[in-house]
Amino acid sequence: MSIGALDAMTAYGRALGVGAEQGIGGLGENAAAATPKGAGGFGTMVESLVGTTAAALRTAESAGVKQVAGKGDLIDVVTAMGAAETALDTVVAVRDRMVSAYSEIMRLQI
Repeated sequence: MSIGALDAMTAYGRALGVGAEQGIGGLGENAAAATPKGAGGFGTMVESLVGTTAAALRTAESAGVKQVAGKGDLIDVVTAMGAAETALDTVVAVRDRMVSAYSEIMRLQI
């Protein structure tokens, strides 16, 4: 899965809740003014993303346990597993982009 720079900026802007009125990811000359008060930045977004993914994985696991015990519905298990897989794919894609950016920064000459 390949994520372009524009897609990444747009997703980052949406995660922060900015950019609806500013255009692409809320980035531009008024980016500082467009950032909502209390927004923690990239670290807060990653923390939220990891927390949401962990919750989706726990939900999928509990749905699977209920199905094995005969108390759950197979459709609920499949839906929960799909949501957990999508969330995990997103976290992996963000991690890969972060590692790639770090590697590129480390290759820069000072």
